[in-house]
Amino acid sequence: MASVEMVMPKMGESIMEGTILTWLKKEGETIEEEESVLEVATDKVDTEVPSSHAGKLKKILAQEGEVVAVGKPIAIIEIEGEVEETTEVDTEESVEMASSYLDEAVSQHSASSKDDEEKISQSDRFYSPLVKNIAKEEGIGFDELEAIPGTGKEGRVTKKDILQYLETRNQQTAPKPATTPTQPAASVKPEPLTVSGQDEIIEMDRMRKMIADRMVASKQISPHVTSFVEADVTKMVEWRKKMKKVFIEREGQTLTYTPMLIEAVVKAIKDYPMINISVDGDKIIKRGNVNIGMAVALPSGNLIVPVIKNADQLSLLGLVQRVNDLAKRARENKLKPDELSGGTYTVSNVGSFGNVLGTPIIMQPQVGILALGAIQKKPSVIETPQGDFIGIRHKMFLSHSYDHRVVDGALGGMFVRRVADYIEQFDLDRNI
Repeated sequence: MASVEMVMPKMGESIMEGTILTWLKKEGETIEEEESVLEVATDKVDTEVPSSHAGKLKKILAQEGEVVAVGKPIAIIEIEGEVEETTEVDTEESVEMASSYLDEAVSQHSASSKDDEEKISQSDRFYSPLVKNIAKEEGIGFDELEAIPGTGKEGRVTKKDILQYLETRNQQTAPKPATTPTQPAASVKPEPLTVSGQDEIIEMDRMRKMIADRMVASKQISPHVTSFVEADVTKMVEWRKKMKKVFIEREGQTLTYTPMLIEAVVKAIKDYPMINISVDGDKIIKRGNVNIGMAVALPSGNLIVPVIKNADQLSLLGLVQRVNDLAKRARENKLKPDELSGGTYTVSNVGSFGNVLGTPIIMQPQVGILALGAIQKKPSVIETPQGDFIGIRHKMFLSHSYDHRVVDGALGGMFVRRVADYIEQFDLDRNI
């Protein structure tokens, strides 16, 4: 018999740590390779972690509620036979990889000055990227951050600690730095509410709190502008009526409008690549991949945004398969953390709720998001060589919200107009 360490896996490009929610197996129980052993929460998603080996769960090293860095041991598994030499190497590589990501996080989520950045990076006290980001946004310097009492492991400052500190912080003892166009403004405290005996108080769940924080941050970071275009989707509607049965019989897939509309968005991004960018301080990052985020409403009422990676390399059938798969697993809470990161542009189908149009909020660090309105039959003027006449057409509104720091009205407006052009030029004779 031999023992191997099970480590906190890397669960996405920007995820440095995870919180142990629940152990699904107890010490002494037998587990199979790839069998789910525990549930972990990150700042993006809750997910089950499979076992790296088959054997017996000998010892649990990280308890429920504990925050563990990527690559750190969380359990010891007793396995049959000898441990392969590569096991220790793999563990070391995981820790080394985690350290490299932590170093990158320190540089990206530092305090407001270079001096504070150097001090935090050299500090013996560990600060998570989330805590450092909050400190940066609230203008908390190194000395002030060091003085905050921590309730986490080894005195670590948790998100709860720094938020509680901010509630009681004397605003005049630590003045916030002036904001710039590329730096989010400090949060404004809302007026306290009065509650009567007839009111019901509902505690936000973890996901709703994250959504609230990110939406507020996005509005602080990006000056939002929205352009609207009404598109004639009659050709697309007619083609779907003709082909939806074929998709089910031949491919076993339900054909919805979403992948067809995403295809038009991808084509427009290829025409206007400066929509597919991010902002880093005073630098613009032009993305090489077209990764489309797709907003999905969950049964709980919360919203999640899985990402279709390399959407520009997929056929319409490939987009149909990816959209259906991600939407299904999102509602079943079976998405992997990596499937929620890396988006470069986002689409939100508000029409699925019967909404005609919407003004969506940008998913940071992207610079644009498109809301797809409900498809409606409308009387419309149809131009022909023989003259104009009134006919019934299927119409929908496209609402493009974009970051006015780097996307001007001309580019934002031309982009959404190009999306509408591709929709209206849909080929009625195309095959799958």
